Amino acid sequence: MAAPNTPKAKAERLLNLTMSLLSSRIPLPKQRIRHLVEAYRSVESDEAFDRMFERDKDDLRAMGVPLVTEDIGVFEDEQGYRIDRRDYDLPPIELTAQELAVVGLASRAWAHAAMAGTAATAWRKVAAGDEVSEDPFVGLEPHVGGGEPAFEPLKDAVLTSATVRFDYARPGEGEPRSRHVEPWYLTAWHGRWYLVGHDLDRSAPRVFRLSRVASAVTTTGEGATQPVPGDLDPVSMIAATDGGEPQAGPAVLRVRVGTGHVLRRRARTVTSLDDQWDRVDLDHGDTATVAAEIASHGPDVVVEEPAQLRQDVVERLRAVVGAHEEVPA
Repeated sequence: MAAPNTPKAKAERLLNLTMSLLSSRIPLPKQRIRHLVEAYRSVESDEAFDRMFERDKDDLRAMGVPLVTEDIGVFEDEQGYRIDRRDYDLPPIELTAQELAVVGLASRAWAHAAMAGTAATAWRKVAAGDEVSEDPFVGLEPHVGGGEPAFEPLKDAVLTSATVRFDYARPGEGEPRSRHVEPWYLTAWHGRWYLVGHDLDRSAPRVFRLSRVASAVTTTGEGATQPVPGDLDPVSMIAATDGGEPQAGPAVLRVRVGTGHVLRRRARTVTSLDDQWDRVDLDHGDTATVAAEIASHGPDVVVEEPAQLRQDVVERLRAVVGAHEEVPA
């Protein structure tokens, strides 16, 4: 029976060939390689094996694997093959202090994810040999995503292809309406997060800004029915449907001393009120976006004006409190 030559079978065969050549201290003759690599043993003839092996050698070299050929026969010409580990291994990684700091912070972004162990191991390997403590970023906790409560459940839904329901508020449509969506992508654009997916009720692809999700996100348990289009461009969809930049408006905040540094940097004026509070006057764009940012500061930032922004922040804080209260102890 002919050996399978599907892309998966070929990738497995090339990997096994590479491992066999790396694990040997001496060059291996062809017949020994044919015995070691399982896929070669099922080839029906020597001629077919020779053709397959020659193609595999060319493929490995095209991928940059340093496969070399050497004469190993004493009394007759016989060739052997090997991969020099010194040429195969990556050179030592040399990073500047600033680059090392970025890598360390990136590894902490995975601290609570399924790949936390892998990220920690990779960080230790990168930092080995440098004057870096085991955890030099204590107190810094980078995270992916904004302050929208919908971010985490929608991220999980995208990763697991889980169909979801949520209420969605569009400008000018009054009360939020329920949406039934198969999520495809979660993408950031111009500082805001968007979900791109297939709206099952409308039988068409749609874009949803996370700051407009007005309820908890629930999964329905349904399997996906619409495959992700191969030519889908999430950013172009977002730009086409929600590309307008919001008009800037004034906001007056009360910010606790020693906090809210990002807000302070954007401020027109910062005025001291007392030992505990400063007044920060700044311009903001999309109300929902800045409300999520302010809510992430918790009790350290209070909105004085405008009233709509203050209401949005209060609603977001209530939603976060409610979500925590629903979690069983």
